[in-house]
This record gives sequence, structure tokens and C-alpha cells, in this order.
Amino acid sequence: QVQLVESGGGLVQAGDSLSVSCAASGRTVSMYAMGWFRQAPGKDREFVAAIRWSADITYYADSVKDRFTISRDNGKNTVYLRMNSLKPEDTAVYYCGAGGSPFSSLRNSRSYAFWGQGTQVTVSS
Repeated sequence: QVQLVESGGGLVQAGDSLSVSCAASGRTVSMYAMGWFRQAPGKDREFVAAIRWSADITYYADSVKDRFTISRDNGKNTVYLRMNSLKPEDTAVYYCGAGGSPFSSLRNSRSYAFWGQGTQVTVSS
């Protein structure tokens, strides 16, 4: 089992920056990757970014590419999402997931076995 705890969400204005983090504990050696997804009211959970746990390989949704940066600190078992130039459409609950495998798409939420409780990010116009 892997436990995930997100933190760092909040209310910001359009154009601002914000970072969220996700700390993992438990059987972290089983993690192939960690990813960030988001879910706005009335919408499906969508992929934001992912990073492999043992390689500097990252993946981004087109909607956030060049604005968001995912990174990790293996020593702290923590993954970060730095969000720049935030837009009102970025408003959502942001969830981190852990799991994946070399044979799964890290852009698909079904590839992740463990999830955090989510953190709210609200961007006002």
C-alpha cells in the first residue's frame, strides 16, 4: 500500500503561480510513476502531468504544457507540480496518483493504483 497526501492548493488570481505537492509513504518502492490529475465540477478527471519515479521522463497534457512543471524528490518521496500563468479554467481539485507500469499509459487514470485525497486549486479571473 502507498499513502498519498497532497498539499499546497489555494485561491489565486489569473496569471499567478502556485505549487502543490504530494508526499508518498508506505510501499513506495512499488511506484513506477506518479501523476497529477484534476477534476472540475461536472467534468471527468483529466490528466495533467506525470513523472517516472526512477527516470527524468515527464509527460504533460497539452493544456498545461509550457505552464506547469512536474518534479520529484526521491529522498523525500514527494512529487511537486509548479503551476505558472494560471487560468480560471485550471480551477479544479488536483489529485496525485501513484502506480503505473512500463506497459500502461501514464495519461490514463486507470494506470494508478493509489490516490491522494485531493487539494483544491481555484483561479479567479
